[in-house]
Amino acid sequence: MTKFLPRFNLLLLGATLLATPVLAGQPTLKPFNADYVASYMGMEGNATMSLAPAGNGQWKYSLSIRSSLASLSQSTLFDERGGQWRPLSGTDNASVLIKKTSKRANYDWERGVATWSGDVKPDRAGPVKLQAGDLDAMLVNLAIARDASAGKPLHYRMVDEGRAKDMTYTVAGKEQITVAGKAQQATRVSRTDGNKETILWVVEGLPAPARILQRKDGGDEIDLKLKAVH
Repeated sequence: MTKFLPRFNLLLLGATLLATPVLAGQPTLKPFNADYVASYMGMEGNATMSLAPAGNGQWKYSLSIRSSLASLSQSTLFDERGGQWRPLSGTDNASVLIKKTSKRANYDWERGVATWSGDVKPDRAGPVKLQAGDLDAMLVNLAIARDASAGKPLHYRMVDEGRAKDMTYTVAGKEQITVAGKAQQATRVSRTDGNKETILWVVEGLPAPARILQRKDGGDEIDLKLKAVH
């Protein structure tokens, strides 16, 4: 993702909430809209996340974060084949003060490769060979909320930003958090990668994390807290 705000692998959030999206034989994906309170480098802002049908059996998963310092929008178009989510394309637009960047990902499953265009370095343009089960960073976020609630292993192969990367999140225990003014029991999961740490709080019944915290060099970088679901 952008340098100032890495793509949520979690992370993300990215977040969300009416029924947990899952694989074949379990409840199907359901649309949602979620609002978050966002903090980036100490600056307060707002974030929204949504999942909506895009036609032809496809879904669009989107995240937008805005503060006085920066704005970010990410989206992934995906479908489901054989019980697995498949990223089809993605966009990543960011603006920090006067600097703007725009990137696009394309996942060509017929050719079996992923490529990236826009403001990307040559060594991050691909192609990267795809494997069954590969996710992009946004879908990893959605999968964590699904799998942590179900007690499943949190192992993923992420294909994003010109690379393929195996990722494992660890369950750190249970913790009570407040979601939309109501106390909830959450499962805390985390992952450390060098000087970066991602922590997510997953509440059963919510299709994405109720809170996502990204830390770098021991300090908080991004903190997203769920405040409402529509």
